[in-house]
Parts: sequence; C-alpha cells; structure tokens
Amino acid sequence: MGASKKNAKATKKFEQKHLSGVLERRKAVAKIKQKQQIKEKKQAKRAKDDEFFKGADGTVKRPANKKPGTQGTEMSVDDFFKGGFEILDKGAPTENGKTAALGKRKRGEANAREETSDQSDGSDVDVSDNEEDVVTDSEAGFSDEEDEEDLGMSKNAMAALAEKDPEFYKFLKENDPEALDFDENASLDEVDELSGSDEEDEQPKKKQKKGKKAQEEEVDDSAHELTKAMVAKWEKALNETKSLKAAKQTVIAFRCAAHLNEEDEENPQRYSIKNPEVFHNILMVALKLIPEVLNHHLPVKESAAGRAYVQTETKKFKTLSNLIKSFAASIIRLLGTLSDDATVKLTLNALQPLLPYLLSFRKLLKVLIKTIVAFWSQPASSDSTKITAFLVIRRLTVVSDKGVREAVLKAAYRGLFDNSKHTNHNTIQGINLMKNSAAELWGLDQSLGYTTAFTSIRQLAIHLRNSIINNKQVHNVYNWQFVHALDFWSCVLSEHCSPLKEAEAGKESQLKLLIYPLVQVTLGVLRLIPTAIYFPLRFQLIRSLLRLSRATDTYIPLASCLLEVLSSAEMKKAPKQSTLKPLDFAVAYKAPKSYLRTRVYQDGVGEQVVELLSEFFVLWAKSIAFPEFSLPVVISLKRWLKEARKRSTGNKNGKLGGSLVLLVQKLEANAKFIEERRAKVEFAPKDRAQVEGFLKDLEVERTPVGAFVVGQRKLREERRRVVEEARKAEEGKRREEEREALGGVMMGGVRRRRRMRWMLMRRSRWFGDWDFWYESGGDT
Repeated sequence: MGASKKNAKATKKFEQKHLSGVLERRKAVAKIKQKQQIKEKKQAKRAKDDEFFKGADGTVKRPANKKPGTQGTEMSVDDFFKGGFEILDKGAPTENGKTAALGKRKRGEANAREETSDQSDGSDVDVSDNEEDVVTDSEAGFSDEEDEEDLGMSKNAMAALAEKDPEFYKFLKENDPEALDFDENASLDEVDELSGSDEEDEQPKKKQKKGKKAQEEEVDDSAHELTKAMVAKWEKALNETKSLKAAKQTVIAFRCAAHLNEEDEENPQRYSIKNPEVFHNILMVALKLIPEVLNHHLPVKESAAGRAYVQTETKKFKTLSNLIKSFAASIIRLLGTLSDDATVKLTLNALQPLLPYLLSFRKLLKVLIKTIVAFWSQPASSDSTKITAFLVIRRLTVVSDKGVREAVLKAAYRGLFDNSKHTNHNTIQGINLMKNSAAELWGLDQSLGYTTAFTSIRQLAIHLRNSIINNKQVHNVYNWQFVHALDFWSCVLSEHCSPLKEAEAGKESQLKLLIYPLVQVTLGVLRLIPTAIYFPLRFQLIRSLLRLSRATDTYIPLASCLLEVLSSAEMKKAPKQSTLKPLDFAVAYKAPKSYLRTRVYQDGVGEQVVELLSEFFVLWAKSIAFPEFSLPVVISLKRWLKEARKRSTGNKNGKLGGSLVLLVQKLEANAKFIEERRAKVEFAPKDRAQVEGFLKDLEVERTPVGAFVVGQRKLREERRRVVEEARKAEEGKRREEEREALGGVMMGGVRRRRRMRWMLMRRSRWFGDWDFWYESGGDT
C-alpha cells in the first residue's frame, strides 16, 4: 500500500508540474516526424511510379489515362501491387461517378465537421497553446495537401487515437473535452435556419425565386455603410420577436464596430461605420439585447448547488455557438480599445448574462478571464470599473465548475501580485480594494481555496527559506509584492475563519488550518533583518497579524516583536535634529538612510510602537488572565524608561517617553480593573467555558485600555484626514505651478518670436527692404 500511495503521489506531482510540457514537446516532435514521413512517402511513391513506367530507353513514359491514384479497374492486379500508388477510398462515389481519394474531404462538408473540429481560422484574439492531437496521415483520414490547412481533429482521428492510445485519449477527454477554438470571423449563416422573424415568414419558393438578387445584395452589403435606420430596424425586431436573423446582423455589425479602423484584406468587414452616433447605437443595442435574445432561445437554468448551466446537447446551441463565440470575442476586442469608464462598465456588465453560455468554450474563457482580471487589477482603472470587473469575476466563479474556478483564483492572485509592485499614496487605495474584494473569492469554494492558498503560502515560505540560507536573496522577500501577498492571505483568513462566519456556515472553516503556517512565515519575514531601516516593513506585517488575531480570536505573540524595536540602537540613543518631513509609514516598507538617527524618524517609530502595543493589548483587555499577561511588558517598558532618563546615555526624547508612560498607566489600570472583577468569580481555572465567558457581555470601550485605544483612534483619524487634505492641497498647488511654468515657457517663446520678428523688420527697414517691411506689418 505504501508503494502504491507513493506512486500515486508521484503521478499527481508529475501531472501538475511536467505533464503539460511533456505533451507539448511530444506534439512538436510528432509534427516534425509526421512531415518527414509524408515527405519520405512522397519520394518513395514517385520513385516507384517512375520505375514502373520506365521504358526500354530508360525514360519515364506515363500513359495518358494512367497516373498514380487512378481507379483499380484500369489496371491489372499485378500492375496494381507493383506500383507505389495511394490506397483507394472505399467510400461513396462523387458527383462524377468516381470514387474520391482517401481524405479528399469536400469543402461542402464543413458544417458536418464543425461538431468535431474547432479550427479558428482568421481569429484575431490570442488564445492559449494549441492542444491538438498528433496522429499519422493514414490515421487522421485526410490527405497530404490538406494536412497543413486543417489542423483540427476529425472523427476518424479521434477514433484512431482512442484505439491506439486509450490512456492519452482519456486524459484529453477529462482535461480538455472539446478543445474549442473560436473564430471571430466565423460564418453565421446557420443562424438563418433557426430564425423565426418577419423575414422568415415567406415561403421557401419565394426565397428561391429571388436567390440571385439576394446574393447580389449580399455582395453589395460587403461595402455597405451602417445607418441609424438599419440599427433601429434590428432593435425593433430584437425587442418584439427576438429575431435570430436580426441578432445575426447585429452581431456582425457589432463585430465591425469592434474592429473599427482596422484593415483586413483577407476578411473584409461587412459594414463600414462613419457616424459616431451609429457606432454608439450599435454598441448599446448589441450589449443590451443580444443576451436577452440568447436567454429567450437558450434559457439559463440553475442547479440546486447554485451553478448555472445551458443545455449544450441541443441542435440549437450547436448552431448558435458561432454566434455566441463571435459576440464574446468582439466584446474582448472592444474592451481593449475603450477608455471611457461608463462604456467600460456597460461592456463588462454585458458579459455577466453571457457567462453560462461561455463555459463550454474553455479557450475563449481563458482569454476572457485574463481580460477581466486586467481591468480589475490595473492601477489606471477607476474604483467603479474595478468593482464592475470584480462582479463579473465573482459571477463566473459562482456559475462555473472547479477547473474554471481554479483558473479564476490563480488569475486574480497573479493580477494582485503583479500590480502591487509600486505602492504610494495614489495606488494604495486601489490595492486595498483589490485585496478586500479578492478575499471573498476564496470562500466560495473552500476546498479549492485551501489548495490554492496552501500552494501560495508554501511558495512564500520557500522564498523566505532561500533568503535565510543565502543573504543575497533578501530582495526577493523585502519588497512590496511580498508584503502585500502576506497581507492578502491575512485578509482571506480573517474573513473566512471568524467565529461569526463559522457559526453561519454551521461548521469549521477549512481555511483555518492555514493560520499557523501564515503566522510563522510572517514572523520569520519581519525578523529576517532586524535593522532600523526595515522598521516600517515590520509595522506593516504586525498590522496584518493584528487583523488576523482580532478576526479569528487567535493569540499571536506580537509584544516581543515591538519590544525588540525599543531595544534597538536606533531608539536607545539621543536623536539628531532634522528638518525632514515625517515619514508616512502607511506607504513605506523601508526608511531612507537620511532618516536614520533623526528625531523625526524616532518620533514616528515611537508612535507606531505605542499604537501597535495598545492595539495588541486591547484584543485581550477583557481576558481573565490580563494581569499576568501584561506584567512582562509593563516591566520591560519601565526598565526602558529608566534607561532613557539617564543623562549620559539616555534617549532624552520627552515625546516618546511621555507616550510610553501613558501606555504603562493604562495597562496597570486595566490589570487592576480585571483583578477587581476576577475576585468576585466562584469558578476554577479548569472550567474553560466559564473562563472564556468572563466579561463576555462587557463592551471593550468600558475597560481602561479600550477607552484609551478608542480615543487614540479618533485622534489618529483626525490627524490622518488633515495630513491627507494638506497633501492633496500641496499636490494641487504643485500641478498649478507646473502648468504656470509650462505656460510661461510658451509665453516666453511667443515673446522671443515677436522680438525676433521686430528685429528682422528693423533690419529690413535699415537696408531698404520695404517690401518685406510692409508684408511683415511694418505700418504698425
């Protein structure tokens, strides 16, 4: 049993890490071998044919009616087996009465092959790696000439693959069942067969009579200009009868609008759009009405688990698949060209009702996920755009299966990680919005969320271990991306592991097991380099752990991390005077060297230590063990204050000393408050239920430490508001000065040009060039 478990584990590990690469290399090698085999077969066949037709004089003389590939009835059996001819097809005869050669598939059979082959010729959207199966020429069932044209899998090829390599066939069926490529320029003629609009009420005979005229009109429509009347006509048909013909024309016009100002000689657009109002109208009609029409003909159903699904086995869905893929691909192309927030929000909202239809098209879905996550994570996107994009991501996570959910979670985490590299006053709000919104996704499927979170936290731990072993790799840990990654997982666990969430769910959260490894990695990171230059990073990570401890009622020993800051050389010696601005610890993980040993930096570090110590103790202000819990910290703070009062080697920072004295007084008062309440209890320490319920109904603001912390929070919030207003005013003033300076440069250029003109005019007057003088306005 042990060996089988190890083999199963090794197999899973190989599938996760190496299988995709092995398959890609195998496909590439197989394609090369396939081309070489085809070439060798052709050469051998030609050599045998030439040998067969070689005359007495040595020259090749082919009969006029006999050539490689002719029918077997035109030659004897001996001649047939002597020649290197192609194997004849035993299929149905062609229109001329002759049997077609093997694999010479008609172009008219394209509709029959669309169910098995998803080739995306002319698609303008980049999709993921091609995952087509490679089989030999005879197995695939098509000729050498079409080998390079059609790379899709036919039914014969799939059947041959199932017989030859059933394990690989089973793997493809489980992981990529349809391998659908999407063609943005696909033909939508099949939609007409399902149409029930006003144009379909006519008899088939009438359609046949005016077939030529209709063809001529279609040819003329290739260069037709889109007008308001046409859009209004389609809109009326879509609203009243849910016409599929109108939907087809609307999707084609929408595709032309998405590819506006793009020239493609191979696939010319049906309509040209020259009026901005027409462009706006077609966008509004397509984005609002096409999802309604699809829902009318293919209603979306919801399972008991909340998953939305569409009946994909019906003929109507297979016929409308090209319409759905073309419309979605056009939306993706349009999103890449939009800059207006209102239009982007409208386009993103139009994707929500389309998501159940797109679950069958995995490759298109990958591109869609990447596009939406880009809008959600880009710093340039507004908050409203980010929220709209996140709603689309969340909807996709809810209605999709496990594979799509995993892709969404990984894409969201990658987008957050990549776009948190630069953190400042302008980007910190957007980064916090991303972290708080993305944290919700990991609770929708906690089993999958646990797997992805465990993998990411383990990767962070590996980076930390490498930095400990090799000091040169410290920059891989001490950066904004790593800090935001740890803070993000703190947000995830704080939201989904709280007692309230667990009570609502009726069971313990699966993510709760990740609290311990995350805390250990975070403590290891903040203690990796205990120098004063990285005190801001330490404060950032302590805030993350405080959030986690507050939300999950988990004790995390953070007082020692803050006492280490007070024990550093930076805080023991007297500071130097400086005129630097106070360092903003909210958007800094590393202090500039110019701040070290200055009074500004020491005051800022002292404020952070007092704030974080008070926030730490307020979490346990109602604990029955608070007096014993706070005693070591009180003793350490009093000892530090005693050393700071020494005249020769003391700190001599009155502001910092006064803050610590006030904190010690509040801690002692809270310990006395708990002792008074504790003296009245009658239960023993072994009664855990009564110990945990001690002062449970008492509000934390009524304790000495709680009242102190609430007052300090209000003061800090007011101070933060004033500083933010001053920063914005200063930034506005700086921009105004830049505009004025730019205007001054422009005005200076105008003055210089006028002065130069005046000098030229004077010079021309002196030398008698009166014509130039009058032409230059010399009469002024």
